[in-house]
Order: sequence, then structure tokens, then C-alpha cells
Amino acid sequence: MHTVWKGTISFGLVSIPVKLHTATENKDIKLRQLHKKCHTPISYQKTCSNCEEEVKPEDIVKAYEYSKNKFVVLDEEDLEALRKENEEKAVEILDFVKLEEIDPIYFEKSYFLAPGDGGSKAYSLLHKALEQSGKIGVAKIIIRSKEQLAIVRVYRQCLLMETIHFPDEVRSVDEVPSISGKSEVDDKQLKTALLLIDQLTTTFDPAAYHDEYRENLMNLIEQKQAGEDTVTPAAQKQTATNVTDLTEALQLSLERTKPKRKAAVKRKSPARKKA
Repeated sequence: MHTVWKGTISFGLVSIPVKLHTATENKDIKLRQLHKKCHTPISYQKTCSNCEEEVKPEDIVKAYEYSKNKFVVLDEEDLEALRKENEEKAVEILDFVKLEEIDPIYFEKSYFLAPGDGGSKAYSLLHKALEQSGKIGVAKIIIRSKEQLAIVRVYRQCLLMETIHFPDEVRSVDEVPSISGKSEVDDKQLKTALLLIDQLTTTFDPAAYHDEYRENLMNLIEQKQAGEDTVTPAAQKQTATNVTDLTEALQLSLERTKPKRKAAVKRKSPARKKA
């Protein structure tokens, strides 16, 4: 399992070397885009709309648009110094709270925490303490140049870290259109709805749910592949090169000009006088 971050988690005077591993993976089936005419994969280039030319990575700078078409350019050196300043900080658990106090809307991405070199004992201590207290730790961490709020909790025999949104990253429900105050609900309809909920109530088992669309799409792909319903990109045309054989180019130029030169010589030749 790939390590995405190394550092320490601290609470009080206890410091724990840890490694971070992504706990989830995207199972989406990625489809390529092809040119319908020749089935060649479509490529994308970064171009400048003003210069009308392709822009190389080294010619790109980052900037913040503070007003329409007005930018503050940020030097890579400044950004790198800022990243280093923050990344050197350990992940410090700021508070301990109950998991149910955090609304699921805040949760973002999950990571497994593994003990680093020499950190097994302290890791086990935190795991046991969280397990017996029934609490989770609230901490901050820098991941990919972004400060994240996170929680540390017990997940089976492992510690799990979940990044969560800051409060100002969660939009207000007041921004949702077409939502007004509570409407009157018919008592009979409510009782029927509650009865339906009661009949469908069960213990949550994640294994009982699966991505039917992904499975059907994969079956369709396999059927087409088995039936040899496949395509291959057309042979790409060789683009002309600017580098040519100079001798050959001169020879061709010479051959092309020969008829013109002969005709010109004939026209310039003076008429012979009769004896």
C-alpha cells in the first residue's frame, strides 16, 4: 500500500511516528475519448488564447484572480517556502469529541494510519485510549499543500484519519432553492411512511450494496471484446520534418530550374545575320 505522507501525530507530550495510506479507491471505469473518424485517442494541449500557441509547463505561473481579469501572480519560491513552513509541523490533536457530534456532511476522505519506525507502542496506546474512551481526536494536517481539518478514530485494529471540511467550506442550507418552511403533512400519509420505513429497517451491511451500473458496463465491454467488436486507431501520418538533406534539396531545386534556364538562354540568343 502506497505511503502518501509521513510525519507524527501528537497529543499532549506523546508523539507518534505515523505513515498515511489512502483507505478508499475509485472504482469508476475510465472511458477514453476517440476521434470518431479514425478512432485515434484525443489529446489535450494547454494553449494561450492571446498568443494562440501551445504553452509549456515551465512557462506557466500561478495567480489569484481577485477581480475580473485582474490577478496577483504567486512566485513558486514563495509557495514552496509556505509549504515547507507548514509541512514541518506535526499533526497535533487539538481536541477530543464524540463522533456523533460531527454531521456526515463534513467528512471528505479517509486514510489508514500505520505506525512509523519505533512508533508501535505509542500507536497502540492511542488506539486503546480512543477505543475505551469512545472519543475521536480532532487535528490539523497539511496534505498536498492544503491545510486540512481531520479526525483520528479507531477503525477495527487500525487508526483511521478522515479529512473533514472547515465550516466555511460547507454551504448554507439557505442557499438551496425552492426550500421554504415546513408544509402541513397528512397524518394518514405520515403513518404509512413510518410503517414503510419500519418494514425496510435493517442492520447496515456494506457488503449488501454494489455498483450495478459499473458491473453492467464492464459486462458490456467484455461482451464486445469477446465478439471482437473492437477498433484500432488508423496509422498516423508522418509529419513533415523541417530537417532535410541539403544536397538533395539543392539537386531537386537545380533539376526544377533547368527547363526555365534553357528557355531563357534561347530567348536571349541574338538572331544570326544572313550572309
